[in-house]
Amino acid sequence: MIPRYTRPGMGQIWSDENKYHCWLAVELAASEALAELGEVPLEAAQALRTHARVDVARIQEIEREVKHDVIAFTTNVAESMAAAGAAASSRWFHYGLTSNDVVDTAQALQIKAASELIRQELTRLTEILKRRAVEFQHTVQIGRTHGVHAEPITFGLKLALWYDEMRRNIRRFDAAAEDLRVGKTSGAVGTFAHIGPAAEELICAKLGLRAAPISSQVLSRDLHAAYISALGLITATLDKIALEIRHLQRTEVREAEEPFAAGQKGSSAMPHKRNPVTCEQICGLARVVRSNVQAAFENIALWHERDISHSSVERVILPDSTILTDYLLAKTSWLIDGLQVNAERMRRNLDSTQGLVFSGQLLLDLTAAGMLREAAYKTVQEKAMQAWKDESDFRKAISDDPEVRSHLTPEKILESFSLERQLRNVDAIFLRVFQLG
Repeated sequence: MIPRYTRPGMGQIWSDENKYHCWLAVELAASEALAELGEVPLEAAQALRTHARVDVARIQEIEREVKHDVIAFTTNVAESMAAAGAAASSRWFHYGLTSNDVVDTAQALQIKAASELIRQELTRLTEILKRRAVEFQHTVQIGRTHGVHAEPITFGLKLALWYDEMRRNIRRFDAAAEDLRVGKTSGAVGTFAHIGPAAEELICAKLGLRAAPISSQVLSRDLHAAYISALGLITATLDKIALEIRHLQRTEVREAEEPFAAGQKGSSAMPHKRNPVTCEQICGLARVVRSNVQAAFENIALWHERDISHSSVERVILPDSTILTDYLLAKTSWLIDGLQVNAERMRRNLDSTQGLVFSGQLLLDLTAAGMLREAAYKTVQEKAMQAWKDESDFRKAISDDPEVRSHLTPEKILESFSLERQLRNVDAIFLRVFQLG
């Protein structure tokens, strides 16, 4: 069995200790695969499995001298074999491999482990979004465009939209993570000069990976760029959600609010403050992940069969992006799960413009009743602008207008201002999104 390092958290996956354990897992899989193919003595592979160990502090000490991390690693393993009285078998360690056969394949193991944690958080968030969307399916709210009142929606529709977007994020993430579930042992320039394709396939299978169809000294970095892009899209959606809640929490709006714990303080100077600090944190950290997408794209173009310019970048962007995405997903799940929704304020805000938000339906009804559209638009806009300026009752102004009354009965006017009519297709939208039928 290949040692599988316990995953207590995302940070541990990217620790030096786990990295070297993943390197060792690749090396041992290679030794055993080559032994099965008759290229390495079976007893040597068994001895390596039994006695090979890594010591992070010792590897770092050696690296300070040799200035090469993989050589420091192999030297440390050889020391552990000698200490166990199995020095002769250590000559079969790293046999036929080049550094990036180990590093890239081990990194795929780390990404695979990180992806499993991220996938769990993606699932949890979508479940929370679905539950709360259904909860507020018919909670009326004013929809806004350009930040200005537009037409009625429900808060459930907003949540359903986020849910649908997260489902697309999951599909993109799953595809990118699966594409990166690959390893390579094709050697220094990808020609299998020292061990063959059959060995690579066997090694990767032992590690739960697929063999890359072709590689140079490294796996092609478009794989990693697509993966970071998927993380960037996930966190962009989380940014979108958090930004919306920040707007809804503004004092003038107060339709929704992030959880505020007992004993929590919002400001050192103003005791009344309840600031959307978690939302702001989500918005801020999402920028970091998105900025890493550019670095991942820059890593695709390398000199010839490989240079080292991508390596230092990935030591930052892969841990940072996966850790941040996992963290932001957990934060957003907490945010949506405990979101405080003020349905009464939503309705009060919708009603605050005294019917203005039904101007679009009124325009259509006047046109359908025989009024020229240009004339209908002029009439409705004039009444709307006056009501906006005076903060007066738009519905009453329309009902009192002779020209409108000449085309619409009082019952028809009432129907033009019907909230139920505006929202009659909410259930149909939910059926399409959640497939409840």
